[in-house]
Amino acid sequence: MSGRIAFDPVLHAPVRLQMCALLSAVDEAEYALIRAEVDVSESVLSKHARQLEEAGYLRIRKATLAARQRTWLSLTTQGRQAFAAHVRELSRLAGIAEAAE
Repeated sequence: MSGRIAFDPVLHAPVRLQMCALLSAVDEAEYALIRAEVDVSESVLSKHARQLEEAGYLRIRKATLAARQRTWLSLTTQGRQAFAAHVRELSRLAGIAEAAE
């Protein structure tokens, strides 16, 4: 075992990890849907979305639809790759734990 842990500190926070998991299954999702699924306040989701965006992992798109401002979130290619690597590391560690049982 190398001892190297490939966790991405940007993705490791539970809210950001949940956001990425949801977004990894779709091209994009409306902000309100992600907020409801993750079950956090608008301000908490906004903070985490901003951190993912600053890391280059998240794209935020705003548009007016039916006279209302709507926001959609999507993972960038870099974000999808980082999330996949993070999940692989979690799976690797889970395998170690299962083997030890």
